[in-house]
Amino acid sequence: MNLSRRHFVSAIAASPLVYSGLARATESELSRDIVIVGGSLGGCAAAIAALRNGLTVVMTEESDWIGGQLTSQGVPPDEHRWIETAGANQSYRQLRSRIRQHYRKHYPLTDSARRNPTLNPGNGNVSRLCAEPRVSLAVLEDWLAPFLATGQLVLLREHVPVSADVEGDSVKAVTVRSTKSGDTRILRGLYFVDATELGDLLPLTGTEFVTGSEARSETRELHAAETANPENQQAFTMCFAVDHLAGENHTIDRPDEYAFWQDFVPQMSPAWPGRLLDFTYTHPRTGAPKRLAFDPDGGKSVNGVLNLWTYRRMIDDTLFEPGRFDSDISLINWPQNDYFLGNLVGVTPGEAARHVRRAKQLSLSLLYWLQTEAPRPDGGTGFPGLRLRADLMGTEDGLAKMPYVRESRHIKAQFTVLEEHVGQENRSQVTGQPVKDVTAAVFADSVGVGSYPIDLHPSTGGDNYIDFESLRFQIPLGSLLPVRMKNLIPACKNIGTTHVTSGCYRLHPVEWGIGEAAGCLVSFALQKNQSPHAIRATPSLLNEFQKSIRQQGVETEWS
Repeated sequence: MNLSRRHFVSAIAASPLVYSGLARATESELSRDIVIVGGSLGGCAAAIAALRNGLTVVMTEESDWIGGQLTSQGVPPDEHRWIETAGANQSYRQLRSRIRQHYRKHYPLTDSARRNPTLNPGNGNVSRLCAEPRVSLAVLEDWLAPFLATGQLVLLREHVPVSADVEGDSVKAVTVRSTKSGDTRILRGLYFVDATELGDLLPLTGTEFVTGSEARSETRELHAAETANPENQQAFTMCFAVDHLAGENHTIDRPDEYAFWQDFVPQMSPAWPGRLLDFTYTHPRTGAPKRLAFDPDGGKSVNGVLNLWTYRRMIDDTLFEPGRFDSDISLINWPQNDYFLGNLVGVTPGEAARHVRRAKQLSLSLLYWLQTEAPRPDGGTGFPGLRLRADLMGTEDGLAKMPYVRESRHIKAQFTVLEEHVGQENRSQVTGQPVKDVTAAVFADSVGVGSYPIDLHPSTGGDNYIDFESLRFQIPLGSLLPVRMKNLIPACKNIGTTHVTSGCYRLHPVEWGIGEAAGCLVSFALQKNQSPHAIRATPSLLNEFQKSIRQQGVETEWS
């Protein structure tokens, strides 16, 4: 395919349906340079990259909040230990700086917290920047506001894709439907970016994809299953936020499914040590029972045991002026509310909705158990002062707007990242280097970097945690290119990874990097009037593209 933006603009300008240039064609039809379906974190990064390169963009989002795992899913960013100085794009660091600046500008921080250049509002264990979903949302919306004002960006919230017009190996249009009114719109563009959480555009466009776990005979991965199982997918989670008001009673009504979840024992291999609603779970690395602690008045550990209260805490009230917060606020995304009794991919919409309802019941049951039965450090039971913070999630039920999704459909890509490329032990075996000296595969077509352990949560196929060391890795351009489709680009967890390697490519900074690469790629392809596949296949074009994204602050290698 050899798409020309000039020819496209001329064609639609000649249409009697077009008012002017790339503006709105009719109330039911929009034409832009690039159509981004899904306002995930990767979708936002793709939009920002495309917009700063002068493209016109229409972006849709299933929820009324853009930002995906950082906002509508409620999850503070999982990041590597070098994140403040290396291993992330300039724009991702800008996102983090904007979040910190939002707190400095609008929140009653203590003087010492305000002066801290690496302010961490929640002071949580999991990240150097634990913050409220609403703040991340405000930052992303503020970033996009100038483009919305000028019409360079059109944002369609609460819209889902329902069909696609495909001709050969190219997508011509995608039809989206408003989940509020039921009205549909046809979105036309030169390129289409799938930035949905589950890879929703792939089946609609006939783009080849895979789901679930591959067989070891197929991928040669040490941690792959013996046999392939497309239905074996990682758990998803309905997160929620709570504060703790000692001496008060904020116990919720007993959830409808509490009797089920109260006694539920996961059937996993290796075996789960007991009931799911308990402070003992399976150690992700060893498979042995591991005890956790919970104390809203404790520090990051209680008697040397990890305190779940501080693990994903997003407000540490000691960082703010006295009395401004009633207590700390913690985000609950734990082993105890991972839902693995069914998938969101490969099932009917009704079945997916049923699993979301059950996952919500699990999370509410966990809260009710914490309020009424959980063992306290003083020997008592229950923390009735835990208060569900629906206001922070923007919902009536108090749970996150959207499921926290760990696994998507994956494109069948020009290049698939395997464990032998990024897994420490597997890489050592392939290269013959000692584990302590081994480094990740070097990709000549790198368009980003990342680092995170390969961390697979319990799966619907009965696998317990699969968690092991990975190496500081690159994002190869080939993993963003479908084997056949020419103008559809993935922008988040739907790139060419396997079930195993998706475990380290799915987190916040990497998804942002994938999205930014997608937006830059479309811009460069239109500028050069070349397809993305041709850019990768032509050394001079590839080198020029990599130079251009590095000039825009994209890191393509670890220093």
